[in-house]
Parts: sequence; C-alpha cells; structure tokens
Amino acid sequence: MKRIIKIGMDVHTTNYTLCVFEPSFEHEGTVHYITQVKPEVKNIIDVIDNLKKKLSDDELDITCGYEAGCLGYSLYHELEDKGVRCIILAPTTMAVQKGGKKIKNDYRDAEQIARCLAYGGYSAVYVPTALDNSVKEFIRMRDDLKQNLKSIKQQIIALLTRNGKQYDEGSYWTGKHIKWINSIKFEEIILQETLSEYMVEYYHLVDRVSKLDERIEEISMKEIYIERVNKLKCFIGIKTHTALSLIVETSDFKRFTKGNIYAAYLGLIPGDDSSGDDDSKLGITKAGNRHLRRLLIESAQCYTRGQIGHISVDLRQRQALCSSEVTAYANKANERLRRKYYRMIGKGKKFNVAKTAIARELACFVWGMMSDHIELAH
Repeated sequence: MKRIIKIGMDVHTTNYTLCVFEPSFEHEGTVHYITQVKPEVKNIIDVIDNLKKKLSDDELDITCGYEAGCLGYSLYHELEDKGVRCIILAPTTMAVQKGGKKIKNDYRDAEQIARCLAYGGYSAVYVPTALDNSVKEFIRMRDDLKQNLKSIKQQIIALLTRNGKQYDEGSYWTGKHIKWINSIKFEEIILQETLSEYMVEYYHLVDRVSKLDERIEEISMKEIYIERVNKLKCFIGIKTHTALSLIVETSDFKRFTKGNIYAAYLGLIPGDDSSGDDDSKLGITKAGNRHLRRLLIESAQCYTRGQIGHISVDLRQRQALCSSEVTAYANKANERLRRKYYRMIGKGKKFNVAKTAIARELACFVWGMMSDHIELAH
C-alpha cells in the first residue's frame, strides 16, 4: 500500500509555506517538515522530490492543497500540469481546531490545511474550465469599468451640487440630463475645465463599456454557450451579461443536488442562530459567490414592478428562441416570483427583504433550468 502524504500550502504572492504531513489513524500523524519557499511551482516539485529521497519511496500518494484566495486557479493548473494532484479548499468550510484564539501564522495555517486534507472537514472549490475562467475574468473586468462609470457619475453630480447646479426636470443621465450638463457654463475657467475633464472620462467609459458589452454578446454566441444563455434569458431580469456570468462562474450546475444548495452556494439563504431552545433567523449568509449574488439581486428587482403574468415584447422575443417546455418553465417562475413579491409586500415585508427572497428563489429556478430539472422549482 502506498504511503499517503498531504502537503498543506499557505500561499501568498511573496512566498509559499509547505507542511508535509503523513496522516495516521493510530496517532496524530507525522509532520515530516515545514518549509517556506519562493512562490514558484518548481520549488514545490523540489520539495516533493526531496521527500521521496528522504523516505526512499518513489511511489508516494501525494496530494497538495491550498485555500482559495489571490492566486485563483493558476497554481492548481501548474501543479496538475506537472502531474501533482491538487485541491483548492473553500476557507469558510475548513474545520478549525477548537480552543483558544487563533493566531495568524503561515506555518500553523499550512499545517491546518494539511490536516484538513488528511482527515476531511472541508469542501473543495470547483475548478472551471480554462475557457469559462477566461470569460469570467473578461466579464468581471467589464463590471469593474461599469463601477468606475458609476463613480464618475456620482462625482459629476456632486461637483455640480457643490457649485449650485441642481437638475430637477426628471431622471439623471437621460439624454435630456446630459444635454443640460453640457449647457452649463461656469464663470471660473478652472471649474469649467474640471467639469469638462469629468465629462471626457464619462464619455470614454460609456464607450468602453458599450464595446465590451458588444464583445460579451459575441462570446455568448459561441456554440458552447448559446443554448444555455438563451434558456436563462427566458427569465425576467436576466439578459446576456447575467446569463453568461451565471454559466461561466458556476460551470457545472449538476454538482449541486438541489436548487436550495445552489442558493446556499451564492450566499442567498438566511443564517440561523440556535442556542438552547431559541432559534432565530438571521440575514442571508453572504458566504458564497458575491458577484453572482449581486447579479441575481439586480435581476430580482425586475420582479418588483409590472403586472403578474405580463410578458413584455422583449421577453417574448427572447423566449421565441427556446422550446415550449423551457418557456413554460420560465413563465411559471416569472409569474410565481412576481406574485410572491407582491404578497410579501402586502404582508408588510420590507422591500430589500422581499427582493432578496425573490433572488433566492430565482437562483433555485436557474438551477432547475441549467440542470435539466425544468419540472421542479427547487
């Protein structure tokens, strides 16, 4: 039987701390050594080769592991390419030794990871395909620029407000509002120059976001994505950007056995505070994919307006690309979620509470659509 070795790795951009651990069910296991190396995969391979020489055994069953963090999937792929089995651990699922306050220490963290690998007490992070990961990064880059655009808008409004210019003829950032901004003339040349520079940046970001949205539409037309994107676009509030994000960031929906497990993965389920006979519900856990959670909450907002059962012209056009079974499932969800929102508001629930509840159930319907459980909602 091969000797089992677990290598816990506490990884940073500046160094890797490796704990070489041999588990045992008869005692606490053996830490062969803990070492710190420069952040290069060849140094990990050198540690493994040296271990084989030390133990005089070339047939070791070795598994490496590190916590999900700043390195993403890069180290995982590098090790797998070298023939080394690797696992990425979800930090929030790792078992922590009880007793005392944990002191942050690279060596201790590496040993904890090694022991989790050896004895369980963790959930592995799903590693997406290289294509899904690259599309995810592209979409997130677009979203970062959209956030920059939002900031510039806020800065322009703040500048105008501080200097006595307030718009009261309707909504902001319509064509009429932008025309109003461009018509403003300050007596101070430098102040006028400041506004002009802000507007240059505004137009620049609008143009960039628009071009990136066009590129995302092109990517969604790839054979590997187009059918799934079209299915998700049958839901109210989900268009290409959100649909493609859900697909590439989740990758394999079937790894979740139920819709509510997928909702938990997104951090959309309520927390629970149980102590003795008391059992109280908390806000959502937020312990999951923050990006997808935000997108689904934004989509859920579309259910907070409009008539129950109403299907817009745009939604009909999107649904025309899918089968009648898919459309029926989506419309069942659309009607149920809009009805649920109005019922919750009618019972006095706060807007954000109701909207988040809709997002949670929408996640369940998305799971059903993507895992071929279109007869089930959750």
